[in-house]
Amino acid sequence: MSLWGIGNLVLLVVIVPVLVALLNSVLGPLERIRGAADDALSGGVALIGELNTTPELLAKTDNVIKEVANGAVRYAGPVSKLLG
Repeated sequence: MSLWGIGNLVLLVVIVPVLVALLNSVLGPLERIRGAADDALSGGVALIGELNTTPELLAKTDNVIKEVANGAVRYAGPVSKLLG
């Protein structure tokens, strides 16, 4: 048997199983990452449906803030007269 034959035999018996084992150790976590990414994507798509009402909710929040500010000013005036 020539040196090429011995090299080919070593390649088939030693190197190929090692490469297959390394490939399996990489593909397992890769599939778990892919599953987690798919879950994150589906959650993000579901969240988009909840954000459609955001402009109306922000407008309502702005109105409430204006009302609270007006009430605080009306309250602060008499309190400053009482304390000052």
